[in-house]
Amino acid sequence: MTALDVTGARTAEAADVISGARERIDALDDRIIGLIQERMAVSAVVQQARIASGGRRVNLSREMEILGHYSEALGKPGTALAMTLLELCRGRI
Repeated sequence: MTALDVTGARTAEAADVISGARERIDALDDRIIGLIQERMAVSAVVQQARIASGGRRVNLSREMEILGHYSEALGKPGTALAMTLLELCRGRI
């Protein structure tokens, strides 16, 4: 299989651009995954402290702030992304 086949490009130059960009995307995805894992760990600390102090596991007003932040920055898909992050970090409610 050639680079043209793999990338869907019609020229070698475009295939080179696409291949380079895909490598950068893969590296960015690895960084994003690492940041999400770090966010999950920090969220666990927050939940443990809240529960240990007699509070609830989830703070809905804080979650609304997060949803608003992502929505403002990324639009409607940002809200869906924030919901996914919240579920990853605190579990299902």
